[in-house]
Amino acid sequence: MSENLAARADVTIQGAVSQVWDALVNADKIKQYMFGATVVSDWKVGSPIVWKGQWNGKSFEDKGRILDIEEGKLLRYSHFSPLSGAPDRPENYHTVTIRMDGTDGAVHVELSQDNNPNEKAREESRRNWSAMLAGLKKTVETPV
Repeated sequence: MSENLAARADVTIQGAVSQVWDALVNADKIKQYMFGATVVSDWKVGSPIVWKGQWNGKSFEDKGRILDIEEGKLLRYSHFSPLSGAPDRPENYHTVTIRMDGTDGAVHVELSQDNNPNEKAREESRRNWSAMLAGLKKTVETPV
């Protein structure tokens, strides 16, 4: 696997930096755009992060660790999904990096996921992350 096979996606969201950040770390909001997954973490460097839910009719429990966090700017975590079929070993984890840039009014969000095993997996990851970011945008921009 290679960092060169990184999946990338981005979106510009109309809203405040604080709104976008809240949607990235608030479990209730994450569930709205991340395929219904329940996310558990205390959002501190070194802490675990767990995603639970259903994907294509199968239950899943993905896991990882918070690697870096800068409120309103950066969220980086490791990620492993048993649904991948790969053994739970360090070389089978992805690193997901989410960067925010902008001012209140327009926030650009860039996401990358490294360590995809091949082009097909990278493209599937890109599609999934693009859908997730579109949902994030809708969650932030849709008034409650």
